[in-house]
Amino acid sequence: TEIGKLFIRIHFGLIFNNLSGFAAYARPPGAFMEHRLKGLIEKNKTEIIKKWFEATIQTYAPDTAQFYKGQKDQFANPVGNITAKGVEFLLDQLLNDFEPDAVKTYLDPIIRIRAVQNFTPSQATAFIFLLKTVLRDCLSDKLQDAALVLELLAFESKIDQLCLMAFDIYMTCKEKIYQISANDMRSQALKAFKRAGLIEDESPQPGKVKGLKH
Repeated sequence: TEIGKLFIRIHFGLIFNNLSGFAAYARPPGAFMEHRLKGLIEKNKTEIIKKWFEATIQTYAPDTAQFYKGQKDQFANPVGNITAKGVEFLLDQLLNDFEPDAVKTYLDPIIRIRAVQNFTPSQATAFIFLLKTVLRDCLSDKLQDAALVLELLAFESKIDQLCLMAFDIYMTCKEKIYQISANDMRSQALKAFKRAGLIEDESPQPGKVKGLKH
């Protein structure tokens, strides 16, 4: 019957679509960045960058965020300037070849600032994941297409990779901060011992306090 024929066409059509989706999913990560998704992101690039920057700035305290967002002078507002240039460059890298050395050049200053400002690891790197929310918001009317959703999921795996890089940078920065702090405390202690007359050797060996007076 016609109903039976229609059922068969629909049934096998769904199977074909599912297999096509599976084949796309099975491709290497680099193969997912089709021109269609890239074109949509490029078309909405200004809005995406603006929203990602604003979402990143909102991770700071309200008064600080307002200043970073409103002050356009790069010398008066270096943090805002570094962040704005950084998110724009990072999005370009995600859309293209994603060269780790180039990415680190712009990612490092953003993470370094947040590490110095005592953000936790999750707080320091969370702004990267905010790009996922921004993309889904800006492309919401296009995400009814299953194939496009698959492309977006693959693109989001590159965002995850970017976050892992950010975490490594954060940990390196924190290690340096702790080392500087330890060296500073040691230097202050040696100076205090010297002022108190507890050190006889004018040039003590690093890590040693020689010639303590009794």
